[in-house]
Amino acid sequence: MRGKIFALPLSAILFALCSFAEAQHPKVPRVGYLGGGSAELEKVWLDAFLQGLRELGYVENKNIVVERRYAAGRYEQLPRLVTELISNEVDVILAASTPVAHSAKTITTSIPIVMVVADPVGTGLVASLARPGGNLTGLSDFHADLVTKRLELLKEVVTSLSRVAVLSNPASPTCLTQFKHLNAAGPALGITLVAVEATNPEDLANSFSVIRKERVGAVFVCGDRMFNTHRQRIFALVNQNRLPAIYSAKEYADSGGLMSYGANFPDLYRRAARYVDKILKGAKPADLPVEQPTKFELVINLKTAKQIGLIIPPNVLTRADRVIR
Repeated sequence: MRGKIFALPLSAILFALCSFAEAQHPKVPRVGYLGGGSAELEKVWLDAFLQGLRELGYVENKNIVVERRYAAGRYEQLPRLVTELISNEVDVILAASTPVAHSAKTITTSIPIVMVVADPVGTGLVASLARPGGNLTGLSDFHADLVTKRLELLKEVVTSLSRVAVLSNPASPTCLTQFKHLNAAGPALGITLVAVEATNPEDLANSFSVIRKERVGAVFVCGDRMFNTHRQRIFALVNQNRLPAIYSAKEYADSGGLMSYGANFPDLYRRAARYVDKILKGAKPADLPVEQPTKFELVINLKTAKQIGLIIPPNVLTRADRVIR
C-alpha cells in the first residue's frame, strides 16, 4: 500500500523554523538604567549594579543588554527618557532616584520597575515595604530617617549652631519629605530652619544670596540628584561663605564636601541586581518586599574643614567611618 504524502502549508513550515531558531537563540533580556543624575555621577552606581549582575552570571552584551539614559538633574526630561526605554522594549527599568521612579510609575504600569529611592512609602511609590503592590519594588536608601541624624551631626560640629539653611529641590518629592522630618527635629536641637530652594543649577547662585542674607551658621543639603550632579558648584558657594555643610552620600565628601552621612549607595545598587534577576526569572514586583539599607557611612573631609577654618571635634572624628586628610 502506497503511503500518502501530506504537504504542509508554507506558514506552518515558517512557524516551525522560527520556533526552532528562537529555541536555539533565546531572547536576550534588556534592562533600562535611568539615572536622575549625569552619566559621570551615576557611573559609580551603575558599575555597582553591573557588578551585581556579573555575580549572578550576567555578562553585558552577551546574555543581557543594559540601555542607559540620564536626566542630569533635569527632571522635566524624565518622561521622554522613560518613553525611549519603553520603545526599546526593555524588560525591566532600574529607576535610580525618587523622581525617576515617580516618572516611570506614571508612564507604565506593565513594565516592572526596580527602584533605589528615598522613602518609597512616604512619597507614594508603594503601598508598604512588605507588600509594595503594582509594578514597583526595590530598595529604600532611608533618607527620611537619616535626616535627623545629619542635623544632629551639624550641631555637634558647631555647638553654637542656631540657624541652618536647608537647600532643597521642590521638584523632588524626597526633598519635601526630608524637610518635614527636619522641621520636627529642629526645635529639640534649638535650631531654626531656613528653607532655600533650587530647581536647577542656574538657581544655585540666587539660593546662596538668600543664605548670606539669612545669616545661617550651616547648610543642610537635601539628598537629590540635581545637587549631586552639580556638587562642585555647591562646594564653591559653601566654601566661599565659609559655611559648614552636610550631605547625603559619601560621593559628596569624596569630591570636596565637608561631611556626609548616609547609606552605602554602591551596595544598594549591587543588591538591586538581585531584584532584576528575580523579575527576569518570572517573579512579580508586587511580591518582592522593598529592602532597606544595611550599611551607613559617616565620611569627613578634613581638607575642606581646614579650608573654611573649622575644627572637627574629636568625638565626631572618632565615629567617622572614613576621614579624608
